[in-house]
Amino acid sequence: MTVQSDVGWHRLSPRMLLVHPVHEVLRQIPLLVGSVVLGSATGNPLWTLFGVALIVGYGLARWFTTTYHIGPDDVQLRTGVLQRKVLSVPRNRIRSVSTDARLLHRLLGLTVLKVSTGQEATGDTEFELDAVEAERVPQLRAILLADSLVVSDEAAPPGRELARWDPSWLRYSPLSFTGLAMILAAVGLVYQAGIGAALEDSQLARSGLDAAERFGVAASVALLVVVVLVLSVVLSVLRSLVTYGNLVLRRDADVLHLEHGLLRLRQHTFDMRRLRGGTLREPLLVRLFGGARLDAVMTGVGGAGEASVLLPPCPAHTAQWVLTELINRPDAVTGPLRPHGPVATRRRWTRALLGPAVLAVVLGVLAAPLWVWPLWAVLVGCCALLAFDRSRSLGHRVGDGWLVARTGSLQRRRDCIATAGIIGWTVRQTFFQRRAGVATLIAATAAGVKSYQVIDVPAEWAWAIAGTASPWVADSAWVRGEHSAPN
Repeated sequence: MTVQSDVGWHRLSPRMLLVHPVHEVLRQIPLLVGSVVLGSATGNPLWTLFGVALIVGYGLARWFTTTYHIGPDDVQLRTGVLQRKVLSVPRNRIRSVSTDARLLHRLLGLTVLKVSTGQEATGDTEFELDAVEAERVPQLRAILLADSLVVSDEAAPPGRELARWDPSWLRYSPLSFTGLAMILAAVGLVYQAGIGAALEDSQLARSGLDAAERFGVAASVALLVVVVLVLSVVLSVLRSLVTYGNLVLRRDADVLHLEHGLLRLRQHTFDMRRLRGGTLREPLLVRLFGGARLDAVMTGVGGAGEASVLLPPCPAHTAQWVLTELINRPDAVTGPLRPHGPVATRRRWTRALLGPAVLAVVLGVLAAPLWVWPLWAVLVGCCALLAFDRSRSLGHRVGDGWLVARTGSLQRRRDCIATAGIIGWTVRQTFFQRRAGVATLIAATAAGVKSYQVIDVPAEWAWAIAGTASPWVADSAWVRGEHSAPN
């Protein structure tokens, strides 16, 4: 029998007395650095010990001042060392429960339990139990989700496994440039901390410049590029492996379970009844190698970032199959789409070639040398390929309870949205769209990124598409005066 409430106020696991001080020390590294500098400047090393003792004491105090209560109507979290705070969440508003166990948590048998209501919450507004015993998680999850979904008993047979992580998926990791972004972020952090300026005047930097002059500037730059690319690939693969390794996606009746992570284990439980579709994301390089990423469009789950990821970049047929299993509409996932006509195609070509045309005029006025023009021709070719791919990707379909919209090239996406979850429509036209006779149709929903666009449809189709998807729009007398979309 599922317990409906948990009487009284409870503390977190006493094992957190070992975790909180460590996390506080890592979080307050700038304060520790300041105490070290102050101790060195005054000649009194006790300042360093005082800083460490203050941080550790604060970490210990967090455990003594944190309690939680699960009542019949709400759950409450009481925190604060210097300033007391009480966060209350109605149980009937809970949409999902997830867990996050860092390495130290896992070594101590603990996990961080997070409750989501579908609203974006950060900082003091985030309901997070850091941390509870891992063996208590199934019971707490059942209690917290009792008012929103039925979680299967532990004695019930396991649900159907939809996907499991495969090492071959790592081949898509370097194609997202995640490693390069990590390198740039690290360089920016080094310079922001003032370390970069110190390194520029160091003996190490002077030795590196001397070696580069002896080796040759061009060869040194080429070697640096190769090293950065190799390091970027290694970082991308390692991040993907650590974040998504051992991923398992399983469906159990109306419950969707997602678990992933090697060092940091994350578990998510979603209510399938709140699923409103999915998004297939296909960045250009990932798509060229036959890959795609699957995001959930679900109320209570943010539509951006890692919160909505069901499958990281993986073979496209795997992502398509899983989405088909979730929404049971293969025509929406892989079916043909209606193109938006010659005007939309022309707009893509115009946008792509406008920049090279302006650049050609500038180069002509400045009497650029002849060797520049082959580079300009390569740029024109790349822009033409981009325009062709964007125009080919653009399309939509509507009917049988689903709206499908595809757009983009560098970041192509295919949104499959259940029309029952659409709560509003907007037809938007810029100045140039009005002149071209096209419009952007925006479907508003409480799930995912909240709004999904059908870009550059003929203006006379816009309200007809909305009316086909949502009968309450077609019943509007004002909309009935609009033109209908062609068959």
